[in-house]
Amino acid sequence: MTATQDLIVPSFDDEVETDRTLAIICSKGSLDMAYPGLILGNAALGEGVNVHLFFTFWGFDIITKGRMEHLKFSPVGNPAAHIPAALAPVPGMTSMATHMMHKSLDDLEIPEVPEFLEIIKASGAHVWACKLSADMNHLSEGDLWDGVDGIINATEFIEMTDGAQLLFI
Repeated sequence: MTATQDLIVPSFDDEVETDRTLAIICSKGSLDMAYPGLILGNAALGEGVNVHLFFTFWGFDIITKGRMEHLKFSPVGNPAAHIPAALAPVPGMTSMATHMMHKSLDDLEIPEVPEFLEIIKASGAHVWACKLSADMNHLSEGDLWDGVDGIINATEFIEMTDGAQLLFI
C-alpha cells in the first residue's frame, strides 16, 4: 500500500448494500479460531456484503449451548501462542492462555463469542449448522444457539452460496 492509497474501513451505514456474498466455513472451535470468522463476517456486514456462516466439525462448539461460553485457547502445538513448546503441555497452561486471550479481547472491547454472534445476527448474517456435524454429535436445533437459522447439509450450503467468496477457517 502506498502513502496515497486510502485504507478501507467498514462504514456500518444502513444504506450500504452490495450484491456480494461471503460464505465463511467455521471448522475449528477453539477460542482463537472462533474470532476470525466472526470478525471477518462483521466487517463484511459493515460493507453491505451478505454473510453466511456455516459451522461444521469442531466449529460446532461455537454455536452449541453449554460449550460456546467455555471455548479454550490451547498453546499445545500452536507456535503463535508464544509459549515455549516444552511448557505448553504443562497443567494449567491452557487455562492461563485462555485467560490471557480473554483479557486481550476485553481490553480491545471485543465482545465474547455469544454476544458477538448476537451482534452479527442482528446485522443480517445467516448462521447455519452442518447436518453431518449435528448427527455425529447427536445434537438437534434445541441444543444450538437460538440464532441458528437451521441445520443444513453441505450441498444445501454450497447451493445457497453459489458465486460467493468462500473462506474456510
